[in-house]
Amino acid sequence: MTDLGFTPDSIDTGKPHPARMYDYYLGGQDNYEVDRAAAERMMALTPDVRISARANRAFLQRVVRSLAEAGVDQFIDVGTGIPTSPNTHEIAHSVNPDARVAYIDNDPIVSVYAGAKLTSATNTGFFLADLRDPEAVIEHADLRGLIDFDRPAALMLVSVMHFVDDDADPAGIIAVLTGALAPGSRLVISHATADFHSSDISEEGAAIYRQATARLSLRSREEILPLFGNFELEEPGLVQTPFWRPTGEVPAEQRSVASYAGVGIRN
Repeated sequence: MTDLGFTPDSIDTGKPHPARMYDYYLGGQDNYEVDRAAAERMMALTPDVRISARANRAFLQRVVRSLAEAGVDQFIDVGTGIPTSPNTHEIAHSVNPDARVAYIDNDPIVSVYAGAKLTSATNTGFFLADLRDPEAVIEHADLRGLIDFDRPAALMLVSVMHFVDDDADPAGIIAVLTGALAPGSRLVISHATADFHSSDISEEGAAIYRQATARLSLRSREEILPLFGNFELEEPGLVQTPFWRPTGEVPAEQRSVASYAGVGIRN
């Protein structure tokens, strides 16, 4: 299932794009020179940005597997970005082939790549909608056709809320998105932070993203915690991304990863 409405020639390659920069951090090829140049400036400023991106990707894979093994069989991945394998549906289906996965993003380039990479996946859909219009997201007819909101689902906001300014009320957006979720549902958040870098580095990094198609709003742990609203954080709480249920010892190079991650449950 797809809901595209865009063609490759509608993609603006004149400005860096956060999804394409992220793809470059991960070693992907779905990016352009303008994205690579901006990403290289970020990596020169703070070399662990690539480590942070890969740690975030590893978190996504761990959390989907963990939730699927715990019995969650519906996933709503909002702000998914350019599909990178293994993605949410691949991890979920490796545990439960009947799991249903909805990808949602508002960006034309993501819709194009999603159309190319997700159309053959079973129990999987991509739907074009904007996180900043949460009512439109949660009431999307095709989303409602795939996800049963009378049963628990996992709402995944992985590496996306830091592209929502305070003026847009990120906590209010999440409250609307989660309002329709049944008891037993999970809220998954990973979020970039300035807690582990100097203010100069954080400001210079934010300036690079101000030249891109989406600005970066770095938040502290204390600012991220309220985003979980009335969801109760599961162990180990809100922690640096590599420390969320690692499968082994966390390498020393990942101990300065500049993002937090956590999972909350609706009781």
